[in-house]
Amino acid sequence: MIKIAFSPIYYHELPEGHRFPMLKYELIPEQLLHEGTISRDNLFVPNKCDKMDILRTHDVDYYEKLVNQQLSPSEQRKIGFPQSPALIERELVITQGTIDCALFALEHGCALNIAGGTHHAFAERGEGFCLLNDMAIAANYLLDRNLAKKILVIDLDVHQGNGTAKLMEKESRVFTFSMHGKNNYPFHKEISDLDIPLPDGITGQAYLEILDQTLVTLLDTVQPDFIFYLSGVDILSTDKFGKFNISIDECKQRDELVLKIAYDNKIPVAIAMGGGYSPDINDILQAHCNTFRAAARLF
Repeated sequence: MIKIAFSPIYYHELPEGHRFPMLKYELIPEQLLHEGTISRDNLFVPNKCDKMDILRTHDVDYYEKLVNQQLSPSEQRKIGFPQSPALIERELVITQGTIDCALFALEHGCALNIAGGTHHAFAERGEGFCLLNDMAIAANYLLDRNLAKKILVIDLDVHQGNGTAKLMEKESRVFTFSMHGKNNYPFHKEISDLDIPLPDGITGQAYLEILDQTLVTLLDTVQPDFIFYLSGVDILSTDKFGKFNISIDECKQRDELVLKIAYDNKIPVAIAMGGGYSPDINDILQAHCNTFRAAARLF
């Protein structure tokens, strides 16, 4: 049975322009429950992440700024959100959700965080709507407890996982793979273990062929015993920031490809949602729900 982390949402703490993208975090579980893909037993609300688990990945000065509401105006602009106690609390819960999902994945094969995928957060700073790097923190958690020996991060958000790449650049037990838009944010890319920058307008067929070939090679060369999968749906052709020509069905095939490889090779996989900015919330909702549907069918 898949387990799904669900974090509280604080709409009132956000500027009006930031509230629309947050709707998906509430609508995804409602849709999945309504259609019978999941039951209430699949859902859990994480606690807040422990400070020491965060400090394996992030600098103590940056952590103290976050929790004490001491980010400068410049630092807040780079993140894209105004600081607030509720926002930091939500981030701590999201991060613990990804840790919990990793532990549930070890037990059940797969677990998903309805939020997370905050791959633009660095050790000493946040940017791009990311405050703490949940997958890097969870990866270090597993390694510290000898729960995994070789971790593969599959980042298929349309934006490069620059924070994750930088945080893991000296950690040989974590292999970072990012397939993203060449001409998209962040405009200064970090160096992942494997980066595949894609051109604007790439079709779904071409995208899936590249991904399929790459995953087969990575499983053979990396030989991971755990996978973190960032399943951003900003690859959609409808996404206002995406620049790709990929349909909802092709995005679904992407998820099925990743999950089937994990399932067939008996590799636990923890999933976080990442980005999605289509103007029609239904496009975002259906694309994200397809990730959960694929996981529920396999696991």
